[in-house]
Amino acid sequence: MVARSIEGGTLADRVSSTLTEQVLSGVYPPHCRLPTEPQLAEQFGVSRTVVREAISRLKSEGLVETRQGSGTVVLGANRAHVFRIEALGGQLEVIAVQEVRSGLESEMAARAAARRTDEQNARIQRALRRIDDAVADGKNGVAEDMAFHAAIAQAANNPLMISLLDFIGRMLHDVINVTRANEARRADFVRQVEIEHAAIADAIARRDVEGARAAALRHMQASIDRIMVAEMAPKAP
Repeated sequence: MVARSIEGGTLADRVSSTLTEQVLSGVYPPHCRLPTEPQLAEQFGVSRTVVREAISRLKSEGLVETRQGSGTVVLGANRAHVFRIEALGGQLEVIAVQEVRSGLESEMAARAAARRTDEQNARIQRALRRIDDAVADGKNGVAEDMAFHAAIAQAANNPLMISLLDFIGRMLHDVINVTRANEARRADFVRQVEIEHAAIADAIARRDVEGARAAALRHMQASIDRIMVAEMAPKAP
């Protein structure tokens, strides 16, 4: 099996998907070593940087670990994480991710309101302004939207929340792409998102813990509602 058998995605997506399938199917059984970086780069026809990123993803999923003197070793099934976020296939998958995000984002906002420093608050406010600037420049604002939520995670000062946001980061990019594409169809959607983001940032700035939690929950639920409305809207011919 080679990388080209996995359609779409980046080179790292393809390599990590193929290696994951090979590990889970027993091509590389527990306790065996994966081929070296140069060998994998040659096998998949990619750079060592791509291989390194793919291996990093397998590590984050608990499938492999790097051991001094032994290279990259496949872990036993009992060591591997069972939680995975698969590629988005449609509206239901996007909504499912948004529902998972609801709990995380609301608690991040609440903790940020309680724990943020002045510097972290300033970073959140700057990130909020950059979303508006990106939209005004005709961009989709996805990277800026992610940076806003990441700034809130940092301000929560909980390393596990930051790690969890990092874990879902690749899928989160796809989700925000979908939500912002839906929102861009209607000016009222765009304005709603601006108001919701501002409410979260304002509550954090005021150190209003419950207000921040509620604002983040409203934003997540509203994003789900907008996905459903956009899905039901008639498509252009």
